[in-house]
Amino acid sequence: MEIKNRFFNDPGVSFFLFGPRGTGKSTWLKMQFKEALYIDLLSPDLFRLYSARPERLREIIEGNPDKKIVIIDEIQKVPVILDIIHQLIEEKKEIRFILTGSSSRKLKRTGIDLLAGRAILKTLHPFIASELGDIFNIENAMQYGLIPLIVNSKKPVESLKAYVSLYLSEEIKMEGLVRNIGDFSRFLEVISFSNASIINSSEIARECQVGRKAVEGYLSVLNDLMVAHTLQVFTKKAKKHLISHPKFYFFDTGVFKALRPSGTLDRPHEIEGSALETLVLQNLIAWNAYSENRNQIYFWRTRAGIEVDFIIYGPDGIWAIEVKQSKDIRLKNLKGLISFKEDYPEAHCIILYRGYEKLKKGNILCIPCELFLKSLVPGRTIKF
Repeated sequence: MEIKNRFFNDPGVSFFLFGPRGTGKSTWLKMQFKEALYIDLLSPDLFRLYSARPERLREIIEGNPDKKIVIIDEIQKVPVILDIIHQLIEEKKEIRFILTGSSSRKLKRTGIDLLAGRAILKTLHPFIASELGDIFNIENAMQYGLIPLIVNSKKPVESLKAYVSLYLSEEIKMEGLVRNIGDFSRFLEVISFSNASIINSSEIARECQVGRKAVEGYLSVLNDLMVAHTLQVFTKKAKKHLISHPKFYFFDTGVFKALRPSGTLDRPHEIEGSALETLVLQNLIAWNAYSENRNQIYFWRTRAGIEVDFIIYGPDGIWAIEVKQSKDIRLKNLKGLISFKEDYPEAHCIILYRGYEKLKKGNILCIPCELFLKSLVPGRTIKF
């Protein structure tokens, strides 16, 4: 397996590193900290040992005084161990703890406050286009996504199916995050039709034949596992009447494609459009996370149905970004950006499309989507 450089940087202090399975947390840590004391709680033996006697961690650390960095993988498996870590951070200032996890849900449920701020929270995401550079292929990314585990697979289709089956179903069942795995599996299929769309919990509940509260709980599980994103409406100094419901996306376009059933009645252009939006968002979210979350990401939609896919708002300015699967730009494609620009004249308006040329239509810049994604480098502002 080829190891690719990531934009994620060591913060230099104790930290939690959260991210979905397969995003490369363990690989990055083992490359970065070759001499660290490493404890993998996915190991059944270690899981049993530390579940029964979490104080064993103190004994291990005191028995290895030369180890100044301690990595504990999948910390949510044994949340009680955080009490011991809390004490050790206070007592042994020279030791750094790096704690990885694919979910903070179990930690929250046990009432643990993630070490009361004594370890900062970081996230690792699927690859972004600028990490892959010249080997980034937008067609492959839209079909298979950018999860490192899948990107490095010789059989991405089979690997995606296994990922969805074993992780999104079996892992959730094993962790006891939902009571009825059958209802949850049906929910995953139904919610795939809402990818890149406004969330309508009542309609989803009817299709899943479960209560609305159950749907809201399932959405919360996906967010806590970091396999979904919900965007809120941009309402700052709003001049138009806006909707209030959030928008839903899976964290990776390959996972969306694997979950989304398709048949003869489906319009491929709609599925591909949703996949392209997801691909852009997952790159924006990772770019922002590795840029110390300088910005906030929203969408914008009026009650009249005029919409802009993404609004990037932060200290460096406002960007309004519309994503289109088409290779040509038509006047109707610009409607949302024109309306947003009327309310926010200081905004930089961009439309991303599948063509090959940079164009300018009025005060709206039209950029090939692949070019835009490759230009997203953490620490740098959006600039063309």
